[in-house]
Amino acid sequence: MPDASPRPAAHVRHQGRPSWQEAAISTPTPPDPAEPPLAVELEGITKRFPGVVANRDIRLSVRRGHVHAVVGENGAGKSTLMKILYGMQHPDEGVIRVEGKPVTFRSPADAIAAGIGMVHQHFMLADNLTVLENIILGSEPRRGLGIDFAAARRKIKEISDAYGLGVSPDTLVEDLGVGARQRVEILKVLYRGARILILDEPTAVLVPQEVDELFDNLRGLVREGLTIIFISHKLDEVLSVADAITVIRRGTTVASVLPADVTARRLAELMVGSELPSPETRESTVTDEVALAVRGLTVRGADGRAVVRDVSFDIHKGEVLGIAGVEGNGQAELVEAIMGMRSAEGVVTLGGDDISHWPTLRRREGGIGYIPEDRQRHGLLLASPLWENRILGHQTRRPNVRGPWIDRAGARADTQRIVDAYDVRTPGIDVDAGALSGGNQQKLIVGREMSGDPVVLIASHPTRGVDVGAQAAIWDHLRAARAAGLAVLLISADLDELIGLSDSLKVLLRGQVVADVDPAGVTPELLGSAMTGAGDHDAVPARDQDAVPAGDHDAVPAGDQDGPSAPSAGRAGETPAGEGA
Repeated sequence: MPDASPRPAAHVRHQGRPSWQEAAISTPTPPDPAEPPLAVELEGITKRFPGVVANRDIRLSVRRGHVHAVVGENGAGKSTLMKILYGMQHPDEGVIRVEGKPVTFRSPADAIAAGIGMVHQHFMLADNLTVLENIILGSEPRRGLGIDFAAARRKIKEISDAYGLGVSPDTLVEDLGVGARQRVEILKVLYRGARILILDEPTAVLVPQEVDELFDNLRGLVREGLTIIFISHKLDEVLSVADAITVIRRGTTVASVLPADVTARRLAELMVGSELPSPETRESTVTDEVALAVRGLTVRGADGRAVVRDVSFDIHKGEVLGIAGVEGNGQAELVEAIMGMRSAEGVVTLGGDDISHWPTLRRREGGIGYIPEDRQRHGLLLASPLWENRILGHQTRRPNVRGPWIDRAGARADTQRIVDAYDVRTPGIDVDAGALSGGNQQKLIVGREMSGDPVVLIASHPTRGVDVGAQAAIWDHLRAARAAGLAVLLISADLDELIGLSDSLKVLLRGQVVADVDPAGVTPELLGSAMTGAGDHDAVPARDQDAVPAGDHDAVPAGDQDGPSAPSAGRAGETPAGEGA
C-alpha cells in the first residue's frame, strides 16, 4: 500500500477529476502500525534543466517489501526522478531518505553502497565484453593480485539459476538479443547485493509467459524483503504486479492509488487525460500488388550455423505482416538481412526489382523505411541536435540536401514539422537527441521514417517504451499509411499490438517460420505458446490458405539449427548511412 500519511493540498492536483479519483488520491488515512516501514522516501524533489523543469515538488513513498509502480506519459519526469534516486542526477531541491535516513548521493556508487540498484531501459553494457566481465566490472572479486573469475562465475550461476535468468556468463554481450541483455542487467544489480531495485520498463521485450515468470521472480524477491520500484507503460501489468502506484504528470505527482481502486482505463486517464488506446484495425486495405517479396532467406552466424533458415513471404501494398517470436529467434537477423546490413542467401525483391545485392543506402533510397529495435544504439546520434538526426538515413534526399550539399534550412524546417506532427516534446530542434525522454526519441524516429514516403516500412518494436498517448498516435500514423498503400513488416514484443495491427502473422522459432496465423482468431496466450514452442500449433488458428500470397511457404516444423558448414554465399551489405549500426 502507498504511504497513507496526509499530504498538503498543494501537492494534490485534481484538475476536475471525478469523485472516485479524489477519494482514492486525497482522503487522509491514519497510518497503520502493521504496515512495513518506508524503504525509500522522496520529498519535494525538484530538478531543472535549461528551458525545462523535469521534476517539480515530487513526493514518493515506497514501503519495504513492496512493488511500487511509477507511471506517467513520456517526458513526465519518471526517468529523471529515478536517475536522482540512483545518484546519476542531483536534485536542485528536496530530500531523499533511505530506510528512514536522509542521504546525499554524489554518484551511482553511493546509491549502490546504500543498497539501490537500477536496471535501465537502455542498457548500460559493454558490447565487447562477456556477460561475466560486464557483471563484475567495478566489483571484481580478488584472489591475491588477480581477479577470482571462478568465484564470480559460481556466484553468477547461483543467481541466474535461483531466478531462472538463464544467461551464460561467457557469452559476448554483442551476441545477445535485447531480452538477454535485460537479464544481464538484472543479474548485475543482484550480484552487487541491491535491496532496492529500480526496474525501468522491464517487460518491454517479453511475451506473456515470460512476463508471468518475471512477476513470479519479483514476488519471490519481495517475499525475501527486497523492494522494487517498477516503471512501466503497460498498465495491465502494473495493476497485476504492483502493491501501490504513483502517477506523475508533467513533472509532478498527481496521484497515489491502490491497484484495487483503479482500472487500466482510469489509470490511463490519470496519466494522459484520455482513454486507453486500442491497436485494433477494422477494415482490410490489402491489395494484390506485392511490395516486398522474400524467398529462401537464410542468414548464418560467424560459425556458419543458420540463425534464419529458408524464410519466405510476401508483403502486399496496404498490408501489415506481423512477425511474432521470442527475442533472439532470428527476428533481428531477418530485419538486418532485408536492410542489407547482413550477408544472406536467398532473394529479396522490392516492387519487382531484385535488391539482393543492393547496399543499404540504395535500399533506403529505393523506398524502405526502418525503425530499429534499439533507438539509442541504431537510430540516433545522441550527442547531435534533432535536426541533424532528421537527416540520418535520408542524407541523399530532399528536404535534407540541395544538389551535393546538406540543406540545413530544409532539414531544420522539416524537423520542426515532425516535432509538431508527432508531438515530440522538446524545447527546440537544436536540443541534443540524448536530452529527450525515450518515448520522445521514438516519436522522432517514427516521424523521420514515415516522412520519407516509404514503399515498405520495417518497424521493429515501434512503440517500445512509449506512453499510451504516444502509442495511440503511432498506431494512428501506421494505420493511415497502411490505408494509403504502405507495406509494413512489423516486429513487436507487444502481442496485443501484433494481433491488432497485423493483416497476417507468422511465428518465428529458432529462425524458422513455424506457423501462419490468422490475427482475427488468435489470443495473446495462444500466440505466446506458439512463440515459445510450448503450445499445440493445431490450437492456433491458421490463416485461410487461399488468402496466403503466392510464394509463401507452408509452415515448417522447427528443427535443429545446425546447417551446412559451407561459407555463406551472401553479399557484403553496407551500414545504413548515418545510423551507426
